[in-house]
Amino acid sequence: MMTQSFRPQHWLLLLVVSWAVTGLPLPAAEFAFPNETIDSWHGHQRHVFNFEGRSAWVVEPKKPLPGNPWSWCMMFPNAFPQRCAAPQLLEAGFHHAFLDVGNSFGSPAAISQLKAFHDELVGRGLADRAALIGISRGGLYAQRYAAEHPSDVVTIYGDNPVCDFKSWPGGKGSGRGSPKDWTACLAAYGFPDEAAALAYQGNPIDTLKPLAAAGIAMVHVVGDSDDVVPPAENALIVEQRYRKLGGEILVIHKPGEGHHPHGLADPQPVVDFLIEHGVPDKR
Repeated sequence: MMTQSFRPQHWLLLLVVSWAVTGLPLPAAEFAFPNETIDSWHGHQRHVFNFEGRSAWVVEPKKPLPGNPWSWCMMFPNAFPQRCAAPQLLEAGFHHAFLDVGNSFGSPAAISQLKAFHDELVGRGLADRAALIGISRGGLYAQRYAAEHPSDVVTIYGDNPVCDFKSWPGGKGSGRGSPKDWTACLAAYGFPDEAAALAYQGNPIDTLKPLAAAGIAMVHVVGDSDDVVPPAENALIVEQRYRKLGGEILVIHKPGEGHHPHGLADPQPVVDFLIEHGVPDKR
């Protein structure tokens, strides 16, 4: 008679089933990375380490919520953090993570690296689906990741998010663009020329159907006078198309404000949205 070995992921499945049936919290996530250093990030313990050749970190809340929900900043994790929800989510019981994939514009190579990082953290006990934070060009990373791996994402917070690289860095609309970054973007995606980039149909504004099908809720904060990442070419296109697909999206407008500062003077509406949609027992 043949027997099947009991693998570690089977234990994880049993724990998840037990939590779902009993309502008891799952064990705390475990982080002990090789050659890590420990410091503090906004009053919480942070593990800083190298993941597959790239700088990474995970911050632990003092009292993790059941199911170990987590937020994941895709770029600029230290840009206006108090205005962009992450410290408040830590206080509420979320873990918080970051992997530095460089200025790669959400390219396929970057998405592959982010996927490996996601799987590593889930394997260490974090929730299967993360709450993504996409600040500025980080919007490309967040929404492209969600389109490629919708089952890994529960909600997205975009802050003046780039949702179409033709708008930024391409500058093919009303925005200023960035010629240097546009050249880097073409290289990151491996486009042979600009025409190939302009014909590309994988920008966030083009790939919303998988997000809607997965029930990913989104909240965007936009400065209505942003001339770097114009909302009309980015977040507002996403809003219009996502609603037509039946997706849930909230857009918070900042009249008269530009690309900076990111976030809100009082980010509580964003924090509340992410908690409502990013905690397993609240979904």
